[in-house]
Amino acid sequence: MPTLTAAKVALSPLLIWQERQVRREVPRLPEATGPRLGLAGMDHHGSAMPRLRVLIVGDSSGAGVGAATQNEALAGRLSQALMRRLKAPIAWQLVARTGWTTADATTALRTLSAQGRLPPADVMVVALGVNDTVNQTSPRRWTAQLDALEACARDLAGVHQIVATAVPPMHLFPLLPQPLRWVLGRSGKALDAALVQWTADSGSRAYFEMPYDPTRDDVRNLMAGDGFHPGPQLYQRWGEALALQIAADYQPLMRP
Repeated sequence: MPTLTAAKVALSPLLIWQERQVRREVPRLPEATGPRLGLAGMDHHGSAMPRLRVLIVGDSSGAGVGAATQNEALAGRLSQALMRRLKAPIAWQLVARTGWTTADATTALRTLSAQGRLPPADVMVVALGVNDTVNQTSPRRWTAQLDALEACARDLAGVHQIVATAVPPMHLFPLLPQPLRWVLGRSGKALDAALVQWTADSGSRAYFEMPYDPTRDDVRNLMAGDGFHPGPQLYQRWGEALALQIAADYQPLMRP
């Protein structure tokens, strides 16, 4: 088995051609429609004061590509599931765009803060990594960019805890042809291993593994029609499982 670096060098003309073909042929699905800032639920006293504030930062999957509305995408599924589990109002904000890298997300947080449009948050959910993989960002550089994102969120929004979603398994994406799928899959696995270590390095970070089993689930049934983004069923699984982890780990963060 060739090393990843050697394979990329040897296959570079084919990989470049395949990437261009994928970009040309993949249907460009829109981001989910709907508000990107909201409050889910009331408590049993009828109060709408949030007891947990969640900031969701991501790329196209965070933005809900593959779902029709934000209610069917990660932000809506997560906030509603957290509200049900914690039996309390949940304030949430979504900061995500198709094509964003981790560095892009950090810039966006700074811009929103400067505009007075970044409210305080207790927990930041990170859904990034695909575009960093496509751009062939090294694991060392990516963890440095994650450090910058974390520092920005803590300084500007007061975030206490971070939950980072695993880098998607690009080696399973049905859209990608071989050998592009193999190269991006290997690169994504390297970034994911770095993410596991990055979250383990601090007690205020947690790693979240996507809730499906490639040995049992047909990934194609969980994906959107473009074969690249989550479909509504996977967004629902993602939001419910993420809410379960946050509810279990971050009860102390709940505001009185």
